[in-house]
Amino acid sequence: MRTQGESIRVRGLVQGVGFRPTVWRIARDCGLRGDVRNDGEGVLVRAWGAPAQLQRFCAELRSGCPPLARIDALERTALRGAPPVDFSIVSSSEGAVRTGVVPDAATCPACRSELLDPGDRRWRYPFINCTHCGPRLSILGRIPYDRANTSMAPFRMCPDCQREYEDPGDRRFHAQPNACPACGPRVWLQDDAGRPVDPAASGAEDAIAAASRLLASGRILAIKGIGGFHLACDAESAAAVAELRRRKRRYAKPFALMARDLEVIRGYCRVGEQEAALLEGPQAPILLLEAGGPRWVAPAVAPGQDTLGFMLPYSPLHHLLLADWKRPLVMTSGNLSEEPQCIHNREATERLTGLSDALLLHDRAIVNRVDDSVVRIMDGEPRLLRRARGYAPAPLRLAAGFARAPAVLALGGELKNSVCLLADGQAVPSQHLGDLEDARTAREQERIIELYLDLFRLEPEILAVDLHPDYRSTQLGRDWAAREGLGLVGVQHHHAHVASVLAENGWPLDAGPVLGIALDGLGYGPDATLWGCELMAADYRDFQRIAHLAHTPLPGGAKAILEPWRCTYAHLRTHLGWKQVPARYSELELVRWLNERPLPLMDRLMDSGLNAPRTSSAGRLFDAVAGALGLCRAAIGYEGQAAVELEVLARGAWPSDAGYSFLIRTEGSQEVLDPGPLWSALLRDLSDGVDPALIAARFHRGFAAALTDIALHLAETRGLSSAALSGGVFQNGTLLEAVSAGLRVGGLEVLSHRRVPTNDGGLSLGQAAVAAARSLLGHTTGEACRMPHEPSAGQTSSPTGAGFGYRPA
Repeated sequence: MRTQGESIRVRGLVQGVGFRPTVWRIARDCGLRGDVRNDGEGVLVRAWGAPAQLQRFCAELRSGCPPLARIDALERTALRGAPPVDFSIVSSSEGAVRTGVVPDAATCPACRSELLDPGDRRWRYPFINCTHCGPRLSILGRIPYDRANTSMAPFRMCPDCQREYEDPGDRRFHAQPNACPACGPRVWLQDDAGRPVDPAASGAEDAIAAASRLLASGRILAIKGIGGFHLACDAESAAAVAELRRRKRRYAKPFALMARDLEVIRGYCRVGEQEAALLEGPQAPILLLEAGGPRWVAPAVAPGQDTLGFMLPYSPLHHLLLADWKRPLVMTSGNLSEEPQCIHNREATERLTGLSDALLLHDRAIVNRVDDSVVRIMDGEPRLLRRARGYAPAPLRLAAGFARAPAVLALGGELKNSVCLLADGQAVPSQHLGDLEDARTAREQERIIELYLDLFRLEPEILAVDLHPDYRSTQLGRDWAAREGLGLVGVQHHHAHVASVLAENGWPLDAGPVLGIALDGLGYGPDATLWGCELMAADYRDFQRIAHLAHTPLPGGAKAILEPWRCTYAHLRTHLGWKQVPARYSELELVRWLNERPLPLMDRLMDSGLNAPRTSSAGRLFDAVAGALGLCRAAIGYEGQAAVELEVLARGAWPSDAGYSFLIRTEGSQEVLDPGPLWSALLRDLSDGVDPALIAARFHRGFAAALTDIALHLAETRGLSSAALSGGVFQNGTLLEAVSAGLRVGGLEVLSHRRVPTNDGGLSLGQAAVAAARSLLGHTTGEACRMPHEPSAGQTSSPTGAGFGYRPA
């Protein structure tokens, strides 16, 4: 047979996942000679054989990809020279790094079987792993992904582990965290004063078994996992859950749960095939499930909710901890409310003292904080609400044409911050970082930026930021660009939301505009108002605002976000006129309650415009309706609580009628959704004693119908065939499904989020896509890269009036 040589470049997620042994096995099966190596661009295969053998090799490589690997491209070129005598695996070589970093992966079935086998040498060893599972990003300091560049470097492999590591036929071949009880990390238990706890004193066989006994006795434990610490307690113990809330100062936001297996979860929630596949997959996210079953967790686990957030054990330590549990554990982030999660032993000992009764620690360092990912199934698809462990930093392939763009670093927003790199036709969104209002999180953002630039060997030419001048991320970008002479692209908040949908869905660069529908809490508008319910004709490069919700003041600024009654009053006053409300509905509890508030002060704020910025926010509309129904009226306990509880209430009574109507009117070149009719109908229903659940449902249905009607009208008049939905309000599954269904019935293609969050966690992807697209027009310096709408000398930088710094939601 005629023999020929080929150089086969494999791009994608192909390092640290057992890819080279798979290549070695398939190549030998196909009768090829040559070699395979990792390098800075992925995996390089040199192979000699007959054309049919080479063709079979490439086909089987695609079909037999390891579980955690992803092939983006196979690039084949002719190769000259004499072939070697066999096929071998050679050492990694350096180079310009362009390969993806694989996310942390849950314990695979093979490792789990060994973990629980008393005859295996790794029985009950909490750091068991192989190339199909285990820590990746959380232990990685730099590329290439070799042991010396991870937090496993201090642990020298014993002869048995070394033999596995060097054997291409073993699933632990080049598994960088490979270890066993003889040579690897260890785990121990200590009390909250830092004193070691002897497991034998309680009759336990090891520290993990002793920790399990403490949890069963009602104690609260801090547990070091893969990407950070958790605080854990018995989820059925009302006393333990209440005490955890008191200590953590988290009084309302739901806690996540971890259960031993699907059988346990089915005791509390409905779990179908799609849900089971997600829970048992290598990502092992927290999945929001419909509550319902013969058993109940403590009510304080998820107050005001009809869903529970469950995950399965994703590390060997978690499997051992829950092995004997037939009920779930609360497994919430190890921190005080709103602080970033602890990752270091000393940090946990200092910061979690007083929050936990004991700490289960280990000596494998967590290099990078990686929170648990959160997924919700909406409109038939799993959708990420928080992208972190299991998903980040897997890159997203972008549409053709982006490969020509210069390197971009996007710095995200203020809340739910992530950053995003864009180069070589792909985007790399970081893991969820948190709210930059916290100084620790802001410092962590800067560290993660340095890490990602190092991991991917990227030198950004352009920085992309939000237009809001007071965001920490915007200020960081301004200073950096000025210091280094980089291009700076300011991207309007809601344009970034829409561009994020386009990028995730592979929308072509030159496919023309879509109808963008961006619904969220607040974002800086170029007209110096706060936007939040926007319909725009948009592509990657630009947008035109064509419709929005009618503006309403926010009396007290940030206080109106934290106290929904202010939004209720502002809506009633603005869209009905407050004087007629008590005149017609003086008997309503809502009216009596509002009359006890400082309404004259609210009037002065709104009349003067001082500390009462105008907003078109959909999020604040939901707050206003929730406040009218008595949900979180006086104050919220966490971001979005009022809207979340309003959706829960609405799911109990979907109306047969069309819901509350909105008036659509024209102001200049824009259409405006006026909620006046909504408020008239809602007050009548309250006066008539209509069930609040039905009122909440009528609001949802009416708002969805109004959005659908105006969207279909605008799409027809402007010749648009696709709609892109984004923004944190679309975390509301009831609204997302109703709007999506209405648009599809009207003939529009609907683009929405699945792989990045629809909330501000996806903002950086959109910023990066906009900046890259604009650069391809040659706008990389000068006017196009200045921050639009910068205040002139003597003007305040805030869109809300002198001295007001609002907290966006």
